[in-house]
Amino acid sequence: MGTTQLESVPEPKYWHLKTVLNDALDSEFEVGEILPNERDLAARFGVARATLRQALEQLELEGRLQRRRGVGTTVAPPRMGVSVGPSANAWPGAGPDAWDTVGCVEAVAPAAIAALLGTGPDQAVHTIRRARVMRGQPVAAELLYVPPASVPGLSADLSPAAHAPAVLRELHALELEGEDRAVELGSARADDAKQLDRLPGAPVLVVTSRYYAGGRVAAASVSTYRADTCRLTFGDAGAFEVTHHQQESRRAS
Repeated sequence: MGTTQLESVPEPKYWHLKTVLNDALDSEFEVGEILPNERDLAARFGVARATLRQALEQLELEGRLQRRRGVGTTVAPPRMGVSVGPSANAWPGAGPDAWDTVGCVEAVAPAAIAALLGTGPDQAVHTIRRARVMRGQPVAAELLYVPPASVPGLSADLSPAAHAPAVLRELHALELEGEDRAVELGSARADDAKQLDRLPGAPVLVVTSRYYAGGRVAAASVSTYRADTCRLTFGDAGAFEVTHHQQESRRAS
């Protein structure tokens, strides 16, 4: 990694430094390699550590770097194409579903979710926590919210192990009329960060989905994806992979 003069560059110093670091990741570092510490990097490029941190944070946001507990900052592998839904509408947990159920409780939904579901502010809903793993690493955590009105046939005395399967079974009995999704950038909350093996506050992609049946929202989910490893795809695009071409060329040479 060579040095560069940043003082005369009209764009923000951290942004130009990010570009220089990005080129270095392609030419000098391997996937999984640990970067030098902040003090050494700041000295090498002649910038303040605050400027360096901004550049590193931007590279993490773009999926080029990963911060790992007990390890440090490492070069991230190319993002995985993660399909957030099949080309045809389907209930969560129906058919070939990529999620594993972690648990299920009855709890009051967050205000924003209660508004989506049309439930009262103090009404408990069935809340299923699910997890998604790809290539041996956790890539997403999900909370699926199902109001009691959507599963009226559910038994009142279910064991903890039978709770989630019973809710999904009742939900699948409804005719799914449609679904929609919204994607936004967010920061990992403490519980999601632990499940995703990330640090709290790490950048994540948040997908909020609504499922319609009987002319209303019958269920809603909030899926939190690791922004450093995931490239969200829709329909049949999940098989399409994006790689860092310079890295691939260097490894092949």
